[in-house]
Amino acid sequence: MTIQAGAAVADAATTPPRPARRGFRLGVGRWGLAIYAIIALVFLLIPIAYTIAFSFNDSRRTNIVWRGFTLDNWLTVCNSQGVCEAFGNSVLIATVSTVIATALGTAIAIALVRYRFRARAATTLLLFLPMATPEVVLGAGLAAQFLSAGVQKGLGTIILAHVMFCISFVVVTVRARVASLDPALEEAGRDLYASPAQVFWRITFPLLLPGIIAAALLSFALSFDDFIITNFNSGPVVTFPKYVYTAAARGIPAEANVIASAVFLLAIAIVIVAQLTAAARRKRMGSTS
Repeated sequence: MTIQAGAAVADAATTPPRPARRGFRLGVGRWGLAIYAIIALVFLLIPIAYTIAFSFNDSRRTNIVWRGFTLDNWLTVCNSQGVCEAFGNSVLIATVSTVIATALGTAIAIALVRYRFRARAATTLLLFLPMATPEVVLGAGLAAQFLSAGVQKGLGTIILAHVMFCISFVVVTVRARVASLDPALEEAGRDLYASPAQVFWRITFPLLLPGIIAAALLSFALSFDDFIITNFNSGPVVTFPKYVYTAAARGIPAEANVIASAVFLLAIAIVIVAQLTAAARRKRMGSTS
């Protein structure tokens, strides 16, 4: 027994403490996560950096090989045939689709959260189907329906198609905001003899506005960026994604890189302004309190 006890004491004395080993593992895991995040971020930013850099390329027929720096592509962006027209079509389609999808999706989200009706579960399932259906199947199915109904393809069919798949994303986004809304706030408005319209526009809508804006921005991005569904239902109308796809066969012109870079930089500027505005608002509220 004495020998065994002495051996145990000796092993305990020579065994390194566990906290040090645990700290080493935590340090390795933290550094590994940081390295992985940096690699993933660089991998995602490489195409964006390439697009911005080659928007300043002094290209001729193709925009694949770097030939020199120039600002002519930014100053004469609409000189390339069809690029500005395609961009304008995409902006128009995305704006109209976003307005319609956001209005309908917000109403559906409020109805699904606040009201109980028989087809509630079926409605929720149907709303998730466009999100789960492959775009090829969805675009081909819509094209077949328009063909069977004898509808001429154009801006109208594109807008209808975009509204259909954007509604699902709007409902999911706004529904989460509606679920987090305290009904007692609306009840307080009704107790103060406010009409249903006044309760909605003065209480419910301002509280839902952040979720509605987020859903609208998501809907606009999805509509502006869509190619597969648009290609099935656009007919002779050319959108910016279709223009880029067609131009890729002979080398994407630098003007397309200019527009893509401008859209990216504009989105970054909007995000920065929104963050600064929110920070200033929080600072004012903190100083007043």
